[in-house]
Amino acid sequence: MPGIRAISLAGGVDVPALGQGTWYMGDDGRHAADEVAALRLGLDLGMTLIDTAEMYANGGAEKIVREAIDGRRDDVFLVSKVLPSNASRQRTIAACEASLKRLGTDRIDLYLLHWRGGTPLAETIEAFETLQAAGKIGHWGVSNFDTDDMDELAGLAGGKAVAANQVLYNLESRGIEFDLLPTLRAARVPVMAYSPLGQGGFVDDPRLKAIAARHGVSATQVALAWVLRHDNVIAIPKAVRPEHVQANRAALDLVPTTQDIAEIDAAFAPPRRKMPLEMI
Repeated sequence: MPGIRAISLAGGVDVPALGQGTWYMGDDGRHAADEVAALRLGLDLGMTLIDTAEMYANGGAEKIVREAIDGRRDDVFLVSKVLPSNASRQRTIAACEASLKRLGTDRIDLYLLHWRGGTPLAETIEAFETLQAAGKIGHWGVSNFDTDDMDELAGLAGGKAVAANQVLYNLESRGIEFDLLPTLRAARVPVMAYSPLGQGGFVDDPRLKAIAARHGVSATQVALAWVLRHDNVIAIPKAVRPEHVQANRAALDLVPTTQDIAEIDAAFAPPRRKMPLEMI
């Protein structure tokens, strides 16, 4: 199996184009062992970027990640997020300290503002810079920021240090292709695609199934490979069953053809105008 190709974050660090998400992990202790095992399997397969957040299961997902990375922290690129309600200078620092404790580590490699709230962005940037100076975080970024948000951020002192923007992107949510994705590409700020497989409904589309059959793979793998076709997109699907983890990894080795892309565009139309940024 070929190695996982790297994508450079703004700031120069390389991360795998395919990582692992943890949304909904930690919600039910009965599934904890399976969730930990899935993340560890993903690490074994080279998916060493793990994305989590203080919001997920009220910190429960970060505790699952702690178990998964125990003994192999240095192999992992760890991403977590601060809630907008905690985005003031002092509360961001306190929230980061709490996340570090739950994660059982002394640093978060990439710390994101989960979405915009009432706190001025300049104040949150100041908190991020304080955490960087203390070695508590390596890089900072944002999530659910649209083009106008990114423009505002770029105009602030220190704002151009943003390392990534995590947004919803999948076959049924293509709005970012109209302006946000090319804008970020031009600025060399990669996209982290959350929920790259959506809610799973589109995998039953017969046109997607036909493409999958042509390649001898699943429709889910085609959908994930389609997201990964970009040179500035990092996908972070969540998986708990081992076969799903392995299927996600295999999707990275599938390169959609020109015919595949044309058929996908016919089935799931790309945006023709500016669309409001979708969030879930």
